[in-house]
Amino acid sequence: MYARQLNVEGVVEFSPEIHRDQRGMFVSPFTGETFAAHAGRSVFSAAQLSYSTSQRGTVRGIHFTRCPPGKAKYVCCLAGEAQDFVVDLRKGSPTFGRWDSTWLSSSTMRALYIPVGVGHGFAALRDDTLMSYMIAGGYVPAHELALSPLDPELALTLPEGLDLVLSERDRTAPTLKELDEQGLLPDYAEARRIDGIL
Repeated sequence: MYARQLNVEGVVEFSPEIHRDQRGMFVSPFTGETFAAHAGRSVFSAAQLSYSTSQRGTVRGIHFTRCPPGKAKYVCCLAGEAQDFVVDLRKGSPTFGRWDSTWLSSSTMRALYIPVGVGHGFAALRDDTLMSYMIAGGYVPAHELALSPLDPELALTLPEGLDLVLSERDRTAPTLKELDEQGLLPDYAEARRIDGIL
């Protein structure tokens, strides 16, 4: 498996080897050994496995969890294709306010490790795009926050030529500046402590 660090500190993209033959294919988008070698921590303890399906043009996110408790994620696209986004929301991080994007698809089975305090979202590029999320914590609605993917200062390069579909929550989510003013952004040192990185 090939791993590369994205331009947001701590976010790692994993590209697994895909084994294909006349029967179909076999792939392991997550292996503990490769994860430990590249993610800065020895294990990923998943408390929840979730899936979402999205039609072409759907934008989900940018979502993150209040810190504490904070939650890391390991995300993979099982069907379809998505432009995936990560945004560093950790105050004090060397890459605070920086974002990066990559393509996740069923043809590559790439996966992303997203540490505590980093926001995540994606735009579905095909109908019935199926995303898988291993999450290091259970869902508590009061802890879940959103950053506007349309924040003009953030200036995410959302795909062109799509009729974007956003939930009411994402359409009205605050900007990065507003989240900062409200004191809702995670602290870098606290996020790393929760993530088990000292």
